[in-house]
Amino acid sequence: MFGEAQGARGMRHRHRHGWRGETAGGKLSAAPSLNDMAPGTTCRIKRLLGQGAIRQRLLDMGFVPGAEVAVIRSAPLRDPIEVRIGGSFVTVRREEAARIEVTDV
Repeated sequence: MFGEAQGARGMRHRHRHGWRGETAGGKLSAAPSLNDMAPGTTCRIKRLLGQGAIRQRLLDMGFVPGAEVAVIRSAPLRDPIEVRIGGSFVTVRREEAARIEVTDV
């Protein structure tokens, strides 16, 4: 039911949805994520990993498979990033962006 994840101090703690960065089958994804895209690039959403409220919120904001996303800029300390999806500008945390698999346009 609960996976374990490693915290900032190297200690393990329980994480509700399994290991971070894992697909539903428990394997790490090799596909690039929105987190890997540099400012100025455009990509297309392939799929969203994870489950729960954050995934649903991303879907509600338009992060659906097939949608085109342009990376506008990254904050000075790398978190968050600003993207354009549809006609909206949205900022997402790097942790959330890592759960969005993308392909090149």
